[in-house]
Amino acid sequence: MPDKTVGEALREAAERLSASSDTARLDAEVLMAHALATSRSSLLLNRMRDPVPEIFAALVERRMEHEPVAYITGSQEFFGLPFAVGPDVLIPRGDSEVLVEAALAARPAARKVLDCGTGSGALLLAVLANLPEARGVGIDSSPGALAVAQGNAAALGLGNRACMIPADWHVSGWTAALDGPFDLILANPPYVETTVRLERSVAAYEPASALYSGELGLDDYRALIPQLPAILAPGGAALVEIGHEQAEAVAAFGASCGLSSRLHRDLGYRPRVLEFSTVS
Repeated sequence: MPDKTVGEALREAAERLSASSDTARLDAEVLMAHALATSRSSLLLNRMRDPVPEIFAALVERRMEHEPVAYITGSQEFFGLPFAVGPDVLIPRGDSEVLVEAALAARPAARKVLDCGTGSGALLLAVLANLPEARGVGIDSSPGALAVAQGNAAALGLGNRACMIPADWHVSGWTAALDGPFDLILANPPYVETTVRLERSVAAYEPASALYSGELGLDDYRALIPQLPAILAPGGAALVEIGHEQAEAVAAFGASCGLSSRLHRDLGYRPRVLEFSTVS
């Protein structure tokens, strides 16, 4: 009996994955393309009759255990750029691209950029890739995340313009190592309530320290935002991602320390980013 073809294996894998994924066919195709070391478009156009690579079955088993596809392949696209990802960092989401778009529109002449809680470096590096005269600093309290971010900076040819350093905004004096002030500050801090039950693919695999922020999901905003005016350059802007029910509370944190705010919504028209600036 002839060996199974890629096309046949994809159909079987999609059927198996349908019990654990809402994107079963897409997951199977991405995993197969990874196994074949090719692109998904090339897979669909040219490789459907090829023999199935031996590693494909193991990749499908990992996905059946709800492990995110991005962690299995080790890569996730964000703002048109490829980023290495792993268990030390959150997987960049498309919704966060709103923050990059808002930052570029807010300060297109920015020269100094700070990313608070850089993770994979996605926000900072996407902004720097579109501001060729800018330099940036990414901070994170996780050594593993900093290593991933620095690797991504090097892979994208931005290693000479992006520096990743350890810092924790909950610790007094964390700004001392920064060469501020900054024209743009970016932040996607933890904002999930500790009582929320997340999908297994998130809760079991992505770093809890980058997800949860107290009973109301506001602890990191409460700590970080009052410290922004001291490191924000005159005329600068701070772009902060928020949960869709947190806009009013987070804007109030900004107002209490002299920052005005403007709300940006995502493609689903949900509140997604607050743009802070000093009140003139």
